[in-house]
Amino acid sequence: MYQTTTLKEKYALILKIIVPILVTQVAFYLISFFDILMSSRYGTADLAGVSIGSSIWMPVYIGLSGILLAITPIVSQLVGAKKESAAKKAVQQGLYVAIVLVVVIFIVLLVGIDWILGNMNLEASVHNIAKSYIHAMCAGLLPLFLFFVMRCFIDALGQTRVTMIITLLTTPINIVLNYIFIFGKFGAPELGGIGAGVATAITYWLVFFITVWIIAKRVPFERFRIFHDWPKLEWLRWKEILIIGVPIGISLFAETSIFSAVTMMMSSFSTEIIAAHQIALNFTSLLYMVPLSISMGITILVGFEIGAGRMHDAKLYSYLCVGTAILFSFISACILFILREPVANMYTTDGKVLEYAVQFLVFAAIFQLSDAIQAPVQGALRGYKDVTVTFIMAIISYWIIGLPVGYALATYTDFGPFGYWIGLVAGLTTGAITLLIRLLLVQKRFSSTSKAKLAN
Repeated sequence: MYQTTTLKEKYALILKIIVPILVTQVAFYLISFFDILMSSRYGTADLAGVSIGSSIWMPVYIGLSGILLAITPIVSQLVGAKKESAAKKAVQQGLYVAIVLVVVIFIVLLVGIDWILGNMNLEASVHNIAKSYIHAMCAGLLPLFLFFVMRCFIDALGQTRVTMIITLLTTPINIVLNYIFIFGKFGAPELGGIGAGVATAITYWLVFFITVWIIAKRVPFERFRIFHDWPKLEWLRWKEILIIGVPIGISLFAETSIFSAVTMMMSSFSTEIIAAHQIALNFTSLLYMVPLSISMGITILVGFEIGAGRMHDAKLYSYLCVGTAILFSFISACILFILREPVANMYTTDGKVLEYAVQFLVFAAIFQLSDAIQAPVQGALRGYKDVTVTFIMAIISYWIIGLPVGYALATYTDFGPFGYWIGLVAGLTTGAITLLIRLLLVQKRFSSTSKAKLAN
């Protein structure tokens, strides 16, 4: 990370930070994608089991790992303020927090998975595959969460290209290991869908060891000596991590779980409608990687500038990133609207599913603008360490506005299943507007505080 003076330099740094994050996010997305795809080649029950296991795993993982995202603004502000010793301690305490979170998730999934799956009326074979898949994934919890903390540290230094290179290794490794353990190649046991969980857990361990080596040996990370002089538990640092991280985690959980909830509520409609909904949701999730990556990048940039006391630069980065996200969303929405039929054709040849998918993709196009505003604005607020309002608005926009409005429209109007998407658009739009207002207020407060300090 370094100081910039012109808009051209700022935008060059934005691209340098965000493009690798985007590649990283897509690479992580592909792990789940290939788990499901390769399991489908083995058998229908394996496909169903892995899909269900993944749908349970992802909201839990994203929500709790989201707590660790607090490391990014904390470290970026400390590095911006040239307090590298304090940054090292923050990362070390973050690793301790990660271990505690792993223990919590492990116990919850180990004890509660039978109850969760038992309430889904699954066939016995699907139930067993989903359960065993999650148990196998749990073997990779520790390296995954420790890697997540180290990734936040690497990203906070602006070295997102390093994270990208590490993560790019995961996809080919995971594909090879899936092939070995799903289909029983090279003397390995033939585990079917369960093998996808085993493969992913092994992949997480390999990526963890690679990351440890890079941080311990490579410039500029080695000077922090992260793995030396381990401190005792420091409750004040834990408190800072949790105060910032818990609202972030709950916000991410509210965001990811709402789509699972809508999918479950869609079960009252026909199989064709459910399939069409999944097509639109899958493609929209891929497009969302761009505003999500911008959100993560803006947290790093704003945090660094705040730590250095450059409030005006922090504000400029916020506007540039939000503007970039809006521009992308406008382009992607136009492309999605114009090419909605070819997009749907990539997924299915079923005439009825195609008909519904094309209609769902219209709402997906509308969805883009709201997503493009709320995601980077959330990222900017995290850079300011302002997360409580974001958490509250996530709950309100998704669960108090989006889901009830969607249910009412789907149940009591002619919109039918499309009502759920209209509800989500309404909730997201409300969240985007209120969060944008909040960002302006926070920027004003920080600018006033900075001016007051200079005056004294």
